[in-house]
Amino acid sequence: MDKIKILVVDDESRMRKLVRDFLIKKDFDVIEAIDGSEAIDIFFSTKDIGLIILDVMMPKIDGWEVCREIRQYSKVPIIMLTAKGDEKDELQGFDLGVDEYISKPFSPKILVARVEAILRRTNLAISEEVTSVGGIEINRAAHQVTIDDNPIELSYKEFELLNYFIGNQGIALSREKILNNVWNYDYFGDARTIDTHVKKLRNKLGDKGDYIKTIWGMGYKFEVE
Repeated sequence: MDKIKILVVDDESRMRKLVRDFLIKKDFDVIEAIDGSEAIDIFFSTKDIGLIILDVMMPKIDGWEVCREIRQYSKVPIIMLTAKGDEKDELQGFDLGVDEYISKPFSPKILVARVEAILRRTNLAISEEVTSVGGIEINRAAHQVTIDDNPIELSYKEFELLNYFIGNQGIALSREKILNNVWNYDYFGDARTIDTHVKKLRNKLGDKGDYIKTIWGMGYKFEVE
C-alpha cells in the first residue's frame, strides 16, 4: 500500500523538520512547503495528498487564505498550527472548515496522534455503507450527503457530526461525549465550538435540521419524528 502523503506548511524550517521527523517515524510520506504560495502550488499539482498541517502566520499568503483557497475545491483534512491562543482564531478556523486546531508550542506526539485519528476516521468511513434516515442519505465512502435526493455540501467536521448523530439516533448526547467522539480528543474549550457546528449543520439540513433536538443544559439528540 502506498504511504499517505502529508503536506507540512510552515515558514520555520526547524518546525517543519520537527513535524516531518515524527511523521516519517510513523511511515507517512511528508512533503514540505515554506509558505502559503508554495503550499497552494504543491497541493494542486499533487493530487493524492491525504492531509495538510498548516501554520497560520506565514509570509506572502497566510494559513487562513491557504485554507480558503483549498476548501473551494477539496475537503482534504486540515490541521492548523498557530502561536495564538485567542478563541476567536479557533472559531475562525472551524468556520473555514479546519478539522483540528493546535496551538504552539505543542507535543509532536500529540500532533501525530491527531493526524492518525483523522485518517483512521476517514478510512473507517470508506469501509461502511450508505445509511438513509428520514429523507437524509449519508454515503460514507463518497463522503456525501443528500436531502430528498438533493446533494448538500458539508465540511469535514459537519459530515462527521451528522454521521455521529445518525449512528446514535434517539440517544441523548452530552457536549462532552460529542466532542470526545467527533473530535476524538479531550477538548478543554467551551461549548461554543460544538454549538457553532450544530447551528451550521441544522441550516444546511433545512427542514431536516429539526431532527437535531437541543437538550438544554446537556447537549443534543438526533430523533426522526
